[in-house]
Amino acid sequence: MTFWRNIAGLAARRVDAADCAACPPGLPGQDPAFSTAVTALGAKLAKADGYADHHEFAAFSEVFQADAKAERNVRRLYDLAGQTTHGFESYARRLAKRYGQCPQLLEDVLDGLFHIAGADGVVTEQELAYLEQVAKLFGLSPMTFQRLRATHLGSQPDDPYVVLNVAADAPDDAVRSAWKAALSEAHPDRVLARGLPAEFVDVAQAKSAAINAAYDTITRDRKAWAAQASA
Repeated sequence: MTFWRNIAGLAARRVDAADCAACPPGLPGQDPAFSTAVTALGAKLAKADGYADHHEFAAFSEVFQADAKAERNVRRLYDLAGQTTHGFESYARRLAKRYGQCPQLLEDVLDGLFHIAGADGVVTEQELAYLEQVAKLFGLSPMTFQRLRATHLGSQPDDPYVVLNVAADAPDDAVRSAWKAALSEAHPDRVLARGLPAEFVDVAQAKSAAINAAYDTITRDRKAWAAQASA
């Protein structure tokens, strides 16, 4: 998993002063506060769809590899935290406060949680809602959440970024350029110029409406996130 590979990478090199400068010293996996929060988030995620089984814990163990001495305590905490989803927000806030200056680390945690959610072969709407709320509490942007969702679950046909054929973390000017290009390609005059029947004009108009709706959604979501981030 990316999460533990990145942590291993941190252990193998000197951390640049510009990289996680304000984060707690040492490796996250050796930080009890980090371990507790990640364990609780993984356990409560497994309970989000109302049913937790061995698949989720096996996936959790792949992502969060405790050392042999701590394994029993980790399992005990996991079982306790997994009795209910209540309280997951406090763990996410605690982690965000402690590692807020390391957004990539928080993204890696969310990456690991996506892995756990898909352990039983399906990610439910309840689990997606849980993951999206964790992403918000971490201060991660909607684009980051959409990118991780697409990475683990594939893109949805109605995903606005898919409609515009642009990456979820593309800069605003790239999104705008993609929107203009898509609108130009779908323009009814272009459709007729390609030799298609007049009936295709209705299809082109509907496609243009979908393209405009996708751009409006992306713009609205990005403005809302920017306002939240600056609050």
